[in-house]
Amino acid sequence: MSPFEARMVERDPVHVRYVEVTDDVRAIAVGWSSLEDAVGTMRGRRFLAVIAEDRYRACVEEAADITAAEQRLPSLVVPGGTYRRVRLHGEPPGIYEQIGSAAAFLGEAPDCDPDRPILELYLRRDRIDVLMPVR
Repeated sequence: MSPFEARMVERDPVHVRYVEVTDDVRAIAVGWSSLEDAVGTMRGRRFLAVIAEDRYRACVEEAADITAAEQRLPSLVVPGGTYRRVRLHGEPPGIYEQIGSAAAFLGEAPDCDPDRPILELYLRRDRIDVLMPVR
């Protein structure tokens, strides 16, 4: 029996700025630090990660009033559609250790969509949604 509960959710496409690194724990920490430096204040901003093809993109949703450093970051549109979601709860850094297991659990479903990336939505310090695209 899995410790995770999955639900289906619909997401709209979202425009983001990002820092791209390899999908490796050390590189990911560097990527988030670089993104936070570029963004300045995290207050009132929405953060997510886009994972595809062994690449990890630490992202922030685009906003009207951004720093010059953030303007220099590359941008992309995160695809919308149907996703299977697992919501994680816990204190950092322990909550981060649950992400890989949640993604593996979601990846066991036969209807995963390989043409769209896996997402991590950072809702609060102690709440993260892991989303697997489905067809």
